[in-house]
Amino acid sequence: MGINVQSEIKPLKKVLLHRPGSELENLTPEHLDRLLFDDIPYLEVAQQEHDAFAQVLQDNGVEVVYLHKLVAEVMDSPEIKDLFLHQFIEEAGIKMDSLKEKVYVFLNDIKDNEAFIKKTMAGINKHELPLSAKNYLADYVKDDYPFVVDPMPNLYFTRDPFASIGNTVSLNRMFSETRGRETIYGEYIFNYHPDYKNIQKVYERDFEFFIEGGDILNINEKVLAVGISQRTEASAIERLAQQLFYKAKDSTIETILAFNIPKTRAYMHLDTVFTQLDYDKFTIHPQIQEPLEIFEITKGLEGRLNLVKMELTLEEILSKHLGCKVTLIPCGNGDYVTSQREQWNDGSNTLCIKPGEVIVYSRNYVTNRLLEKHGIKVHVIPSSELSRGRGGPRCMSMPLIRK
Repeated sequence: MGINVQSEIKPLKKVLLHRPGSELENLTPEHLDRLLFDDIPYLEVAQQEHDAFAQVLQDNGVEVVYLHKLVAEVMDSPEIKDLFLHQFIEEAGIKMDSLKEKVYVFLNDIKDNEAFIKKTMAGINKHELPLSAKNYLADYVKDDYPFVVDPMPNLYFTRDPFASIGNTVSLNRMFSETRGRETIYGEYIFNYHPDYKNIQKVYERDFEFFIEGGDILNINEKVLAVGISQRTEASAIERLAQQLFYKAKDSTIETILAFNIPKTRAYMHLDTVFTQLDYDKFTIHPQIQEPLEIFEITKGLEGRLNLVKMELTLEEILSKHLGCKVTLIPCGNGDYVTSQREQWNDGSNTLCIKPGEVIVYSRNYVTNRLLEKHGIKVHVIPSSELSRGRGGPRCMSMPLIRK
């Protein structure tokens, strides 16, 4: 029970996943941009690939728990379910009271709690609601948008809405409006689920600044790396540092390294730039081997923060804080075309299940062969459809316990 994650590589014992559901079938070409997709995955195959991912984890001694099941267990309380339903409808952005009532009745009529939660994730098409007399001007105005409640197709990337930091959790404020509602599930898990309600939250979803879990990497029990990225603001990192240094009872973090990375979709999060493979090995985006702008944040006097700006290579900063010389393995073996292709398909986004052992996408075969040459054991999973969401094995997993 609870959370204990102080590393990116210690043996993984328990992980949170979300198996892709009907939310992927509610993607349409004209609305892909606002829902943060470049293409429409084939759901049946995406589910098969995700099941293969879960099976590799289980075959290696990892307990897999699913997001919709944890939330459904909370909904066993009628009072909490009613509270969730009202909050969900408000956050869905429904304006008219009559429509809110229809959605409430529609969802409340789903008595199986797992089916109920899956439906909130999938979205609600206008055609699913009962027809009634038009009472408002807006009812008469033709609107081609098909949904009353948007789907949440990015949910299978469970790394982003919340992140484990030691024995605490960061319940994040997501950058995009389309992903902002995802964290409602984390809110109810960490407020009400008996296994998780007592975990200290070091960030809250209603904080002012944006931060996402793909930018948060546990270097060790004392050092946390966070990306200043397209989706995580510098001010959010300062707020997180204040929480970890001065308010969190269980935190052992003494240093936060803030990496200033390019603000583009290819460098979406810090974990698309580099991930740890072993005690001294990392896979990296080959275009970040030049010195980086890095800020070392530590405790200051009277509740303030000390900030030191550095220009160091990734090898230099990681070697310094890990206390050993590190080896950086470039995605695509450093070849420009290969690395660009495999980086787009998350060749650097590996999930370490124990030191020197990682899960990778099959389509990044050049990078995978290179990892094997460096002594890394790779568990290859099919990836033709999962990769269309622009996230790899690390993105698809939220570790809850590492040994």
